[in-house]
Amino acid sequence: MTPLDLVFMGTPEFAATILTGLIAAGHRLRAVYTQPPRPAGRGHRTQPSPVQKLAESHGLPVRCPVSLRDAATQDEFTTLETDAAVVAAYGLILPPPVLAAPRLGCLNVHASLLPRWRGAAPIQRAILAGDRETGVSIMQMDEGLDTGPILLQQAVPILPETMAGELTERLAELGARLMVEALDGVTAGKLTPRPQPGEGVTYAAKIRREEARLDWRQPADALERQVRAFAPTPGAWFSGGGERIRVLQAEIEPQGANVPPGTVADDRLAIACGSGILRPLKLQRPGRGALDADALLRGFPIPAGTLLPCPATS
Repeated sequence: MTPLDLVFMGTPEFAATILTGLIAAGHRLRAVYTQPPRPAGRGHRTQPSPVQKLAESHGLPVRCPVSLRDAATQDEFTTLETDAAVVAAYGLILPPPVLAAPRLGCLNVHASLLPRWRGAAPIQRAILAGDRETGVSIMQMDEGLDTGPILLQQAVPILPETMAGELTERLAELGARLMVEALDGVTAGKLTPRPQPGEGVTYAAKIRREEARLDWRQPADALERQVRAFAPTPGAWFSGGGERIRVLQAEIEPQGANVPPGTVADDRLAIACGSGILRPLKLQRPGRGALDADALLRGFPIPAGTLLPCPATS
């Protein structure tokens, strides 16, 4: 392996895992770009991103521009004179002068099997859609939205019990390994980017807050996927007893109940859906820890026959 002079660009924990892999591989990080610190947590205190925390712990220079479109920021990036930029869930569009600055270009770690699920939320969208597999693509970036040619790609199964949190961790670890492999291959001239196929393109739109609310009129299997796609954050939820209750784990029961959707069908919180029954297994009330359903019901009863509200339709 030939150590390279790199810029890293990323923000969440997924990206921090990629950065860890680059550091462990011995590459020289000339600068780390990440989103500016933002309010987070229950106290809404300003917090640096996971990538910023990791970079600072290794003594790496960190830059947090709010945009890459101004000439001064682009000039600052160009003067780094790096071999490549590695991008993972950064959150800012890279304009042409930034894309063209590194000698080997900008390489992106994307958590899907491109061209399926281009865009902001590929892991959640894959689970919501009931996909049986996803994966990681290492892509040579161009000016489009995840449209660049592919250098490496590897699939990962999505099992019936797969949760978004654990899948994110697995894909991040795979992405770190594949990125190190891709940098070696590009440097040695052994990897040739291949264009993405024109068929099979789908877009993973950013998750909207209202999507996390459970609509009991939907089939139980769709709601169970929603629970897995939004665990641990933002957390699928429903209104009950005047509170917003998050559902962190659930199972489905195919038999239906001859009651309106949203009706609690037994004393263990079986909830009638448009078809089938959803049974939450782990829940969380606001400001409290997660509990198994039976423990929550002991202190916060939701008796059989309760009709839980559905979201209003426009």
